[in-house]
Amino acid sequence: MTDLFTAARTCLEASTPEEKLARTFEAAEAFACGELAIPADAPAPEPIRMPGRPARPKLVHPRELPRRGFGTKEGLAAFIHAVAHIEFNAIDLAWDAAYRFRDLPADFYGDWVRVAHDEARHFAMLRERLQQLGHDYGDFDAHNGLWEMAEKTAHDGLARMALVPRVLEARGLDVTPGMIVKLRSLGDAATADILEVILREEVAHVAAGSRWYRWYCERAGVEPRAGFRELLREYASGVLHGPFNIEARLAAGFDADELGSLQAEAAASLTAR
Repeated sequence: MTDLFTAARTCLEASTPEEKLARTFEAAEAFACGELAIPADAPAPEPIRMPGRPARPKLVHPRELPRRGFGTKEGLAAFIHAVAHIEFNAIDLAWDAAYRFRDLPADFYGDWVRVAHDEARHFAMLRERLQQLGHDYGDFDAHNGLWEMAEKTAHDGLARMALVPRVLEARGLDVTPGMIVKLRSLGDAATADILEVILREEVAHVAAGSRWYRWYCERAGVEPRAGFRELLREYASGVLHGPFNIEARLAAGFDADELGSLQAEAAASLTAR
């Protein structure tokens, strides 16, 4: 790997957890050491397609996923698996941002390489915890919602920054604190400690999305708040659910107007059901 786009594509194509983690850590280290160029004359990115994935987990519609509580060992393992699946997807989402969107400031690529590295580390921690409970990644069914949004926004970096980090991934900022409280009440400090790390670092990941969303808006002459409202109405119907973690979202670059738009869209989606 001599350039970032080739490295990112290599990471995207890795199909096993072991291979995806190894390639991600290798590429992130090489980029941090200045060993991966960002060529101005690179070939155009290939059309978006499914990244490399293991044969399991089986991907199903979200409605087909059973509801399980934390109170049993099986339920806890299923919960950890669901979070691990989000983190596995997030590795690919970060690499796809670095691969797909071209002619951008070097800091854009630096941000998403760092995010890919963090997400790989998160996945590794969750997988180890899953193995401690007698399971592994792939043992439970999962859904493909995160990557489906990547496909919908492959044509437009502005939409990608608005909707993947700031809508889908930011959902973790809202629900993770309650999960941590519940896990600690059940005496599972090991899983809660992992989620504490993930929550803290995900604020910075969503903040990167906020930063580059506004950068894209400025370049395109789009008013960010109005643009965000329009994108929510176009793409996010049915995927927004409150309540929202106001403190964490403010730290991640949202402003009061955007939080109001999120709350209004979530309320409208609830009414429409």
